[in-house]
Formats: sequence, structure tokens, C-alpha cells
Amino acid sequence: MSETTVDRSGAPWFLSLPALALFLGLLAVPMILTAVLSFHAFDGMQGIQPGFTFSNYVSILTDGYYQEIFLRTGAIALEVTVICIVIGVPETLILAKMRPAWRGVFFVVILGPLLISVVVRTLGWSILLGNDGMVNSTLRELGIISRPLRLMFTTTGVVIVSTHVFLPFMIISVWTALQKLDSQVEYAARSLGARPVTALRRIVLPQLLPGILSGSIIVFALSASAFATPAIIGGRRVKVVATAAYDEFFNSLNWPLGATIAVLLLLANFLVIVGCNRLVERKFKQVFA
Repeated sequence: MSETTVDRSGAPWFLSLPALALFLGLLAVPMILTAVLSFHAFDGMQGIQPGFTFSNYVSILTDGYYQEIFLRTGAIALEVTVICIVIGVPETLILAKMRPAWRGVFFVVILGPLLISVVVRTLGWSILLGNDGMVNSTLRELGIISRPLRLMFTTTGVVIVSTHVFLPFMIISVWTALQKLDSQVEYAARSLGARPVTALRRIVLPQLLPGILSGSIIVFALSASAFATPAIIGGRRVKVVATAAYDEFFNSLNWPLGATIAVLLLLANFLVIVGCNRLVERKFKQVFA
């Protein structure tokens, strides 16, 4: 009896060994090696030097150039997250009110871009946002602008394209939370005299908060660590943390400094996500207290 109990208790661990080995081999081990590499010094003539030093972290944290890059990256990620919330939540609510046939069509339209490579989508946007692209041409024909708007190689262009790239993740997260929502609660509030806006604000949105939070975490993390979109749309003028790390690895060949940038990006993402999670959880408890 005891042997059977032991075998059963160890079965989940045994079954999870392949996934655990994959996680360790493809994620944990490379991240540990990157963290170790960040504590090495670099010499332009001799390459990576043995030893242990904090000089890379000190040079990045005290250098105004890298501080500006980290602040710019955080600002872009925050803007993209807020815009995805403003657009994604109402869009998901509208989808929930549609008939099943139309809902399926619009789901394909919204989630279809996920089947296309980010690089391909970003290159398509670079054509649309160019000086002679469809956006500027349409605005000129409508008489809204007289000169082309400068959207390529700007922060605005990066935010626009990043919002399009990461919006489906917000919609998926909110939609998942919406499926757990009992629609009869909203109808009950309406029957008791609550206005539609009041029912939405007091009944629906608080229950969608976990989905909004999870979607915000996904969008923020992906936006802060994105490389293809800032590299293509932002170019050399809008440098973010991911492109800065790439330059150190492949242009300057300063691998320890590039590893330091990557580790700091990971830590910054972790701190922001955990802090926002705790803050929203506290507000969530206050709403339902």
C-alpha cells in the first residue's frame, strides 16, 4: 500500500521531467550562463577577460546614454500596454455581443496576424508608414495634412506597429476572463435599475480585471523585450534595450556588456510586472472587500 502511494505521489514529477529538462536546457541554463558572462571584463584587444567584476553593471547604471535607452524602452512598453487595454477591452466586449457566425469571422481577422511572422508584418507596416506610404497618401488626399507625417524612425511609429503586433494577446487574455463571467449577473444589475454604464463599471470590469492584468503583463513584457519592430521601424534613431544588447553582442563584440544589458532588462521586467501585479491585486481585493 505504501509503495503504491509513493509511486503515485512521484508520478507527477516523473511525467514532468521532459518538460523540466526542456525548460532547463533552453531557458534556465542559457540565462545562468548569460548572468555569469555579465560579470566578466572585456578588453578590445584580448576579448573576454577571466575574473569577477561589477564594472559592467556600474557603467550601465551610471551612464546617461543607457539610462535614456531604458527609460525610452519602458515608456514605449507602457504606452503600448495602455493603448492595448483601451482598444482591446472594448473590442472584446463587442465580440462577446456578436452573433457566433460574425464573431468567428472577426476572431479570424483579429488573431490571423499571429500566423504571420513579426518581421513580415513589421516590413508591411514600414511600407504603410513611409513618406509615400498609404497612411500619408490618404491623409494628403483628404486634405488633413500638407506634408508627410514623419512616422518611420520615430517612437510614434514603433508604438503604432507594436500595438498592432501585441493587441491580439490582450484580446485573448480578456476573452478568457470574459468566458468565466456569468452574464446573468449583469442582467440582474440591469433589472434592478442599474444603467448600462454603471453595470459595466461596477459588475463587468472588476471581474475582467484578472484578464486585463494578465494581458497587460504579457503585452508589457513582450513590448519591452521586442527587437524586430524597434529595429525595423525605429532604426538607429530609436534605440531600445534589445537593439542596444544586439549592438554590443554583434557590432562591438563586447559580450559581457551585452549580457549585462540583457540581465538588467530581465530584472526590470520582473520588478515592474511583480509590482504591478501586487498593486492590482490590492485594488482588486478592495473592490470586492
